[in-house]
Amino acid sequence: MKHQETLLNTPINGTKLNGFTFDEIGDDHLYTGIETPMTRDAFVLSDDEKKEKISHLFAQIMDVMGLDLTDDSLKGTPKRVAKMYIDEIFSGLNPVNKPKIALFDNKYQYNQMLVEKNIQFYSNCEHHFVPIFGKVHVAYVSSGKVIGLSKINRIVQYFANRPQVQERLTNQIALELSDILETDDVAVIIDAKHLCVASRGIKDDSSATVTSFFGGVFNNSKKIVELQNYLKL
Repeated sequence: MKHQETLLNTPINGTKLNGFTFDEIGDDHLYTGIETPMTRDAFVLSDDEKKEKISHLFAQIMDVMGLDLTDDSLKGTPKRVAKMYIDEIFSGLNPVNKPKIALFDNKYQYNQMLVEKNIQFYSNCEHHFVPIFGKVHVAYVSSGKVIGLSKINRIVQYFANRPQVQERLTNQIALELSDILETDDVAVIIDAKHLCVASRGIKDDSSATVTSFFGGVFNNSKKIVELQNYLKL
């Protein structure tokens, strides 16, 4: 079945999630579904209107913290942050920025797994809005069609450029590739560091988080070992 993202109405003023208060949840690593939770009116405002509004609101945050917005170093910060949010690090929220992907016939009749490893990505934790960064490894077995290698990177970046949870990011990349390539034979592994763990809270900068998706032929221990051996090269 083809996976499609939908816009969801997500309550933001509720006091509980899965029976727990937000204070009880604390820093626990939670996500509510594969689709990025968004309101139905997420795209009523234009990008320019969003940047203007974010700039105004971020200036208020800075003012509340006691920062002097008349200082030459700070007065342009609200606009810089707004531009960064909309045009760069959260640009993957807008479907108009989704990469256009062309399929090609597998004329070489290459029937083994294709692996693209060490795709570097930067994202942001949706719980604290601080960076997640690391590497994505992608593999698939062609069902008769292939895509350009750079398009895999673009798909990774598209889904990374939004507030994220690593588990969701892993599934979104895998399901998108499965839809495009018309095959369940897709695997995705993400090895990442979270600054919400490294720079605050527990302040552990040595740990990393690994998540994986194994579909189709990759739901096989021999295939998983084969993939792991490729990643060691």
